[in-house]
Amino acid sequence: MALPRFGLGTFRLTGQTVIDSVSTGLELGYRAIDTAQIYGNEAEIGQAIVDSGVPRDQLYLTTKVWIDHHAPDKLAASLEESLVKLRTDRVDLALIHWPVPGHAVPLEQTMEALAKAQASGLTRAIGISNFNIEHTSRAIGVVGEGTLATNQIELSPYLQNRKLVAFLASRGIPVTSYMTLAYGKVLKDPVLETIARKYEATVAQVALAWALRSGYAVIPSSTRRENLASNLLAQDLELTHEDMAAIAMLERHGREVNPEGLAPVWDD
Repeated sequence: MALPRFGLGTFRLTGQTVIDSVSTGLELGYRAIDTAQIYGNEAEIGQAIVDSGVPRDQLYLTTKVWIDHHAPDKLAASLEESLVKLRTDRVDLALIHWPVPGHAVPLEQTMEALAKAQASGLTRAIGISNFNIEHTSRAIGVVGEGTLATNQIELSPYLQNRKLVAFLASRGIPVTSYMTLAYGKVLKDPVLETIARKYEATVAQVALAWALRSGYAVIPSSTRRENLASNLLAQDLELTHEDMAAIAMLERHGREVNPEGLAPVWDD
């Protein structure tokens, strides 16, 4: 199954909140769910999926391996635990959440362990998250060209990450955009507001449509039914070259996620 272009993110959603969000999302037609071991919500997502009655083979589940599980003797076991929580026999995509420069476990060993987990059937596809050009190149060196299903990175109209995006395109690695709304900061942008008025759309729809037209997959999250439904409509919003050019001018290198000790030296 190819990487879906539109999915449901679950970052910062826990307990009944994430159950309600995923349940509503599935009811509205979302079929790709993105989570991570560190989010602490895999079990609730598993419950929501089972309760929804949506057949497993219609869903695309992504989780991310946390840094405590990078060692070869821990990675597969951590994914097996994730599968128990998610109530499934495999995920569709497993990502290394952060490259962690200076980690005691070399990146090459972690990628080898991830490839072995794929070979053993714990995940259908493998990928990376928050990797810069250097770390992506090292990952490719281990698993080979054409193996990485995505690099999931922060991208928004305020952080367009052009150098990294161009490199990923040159290596045939699909991009997944997270934090596409920049924690809501882009929602008050005058340029985006003007474009939204032209199409009688929301600013969130414009930002998501920008990412989709740029060729990225998106995984927005929400706890509100109306926003979950509205976000889906971004798939039908066709921005013009002029719209895209105007949004390109909004680049401000406005990174929102840059945890010390986890993040690499960024290429932008």
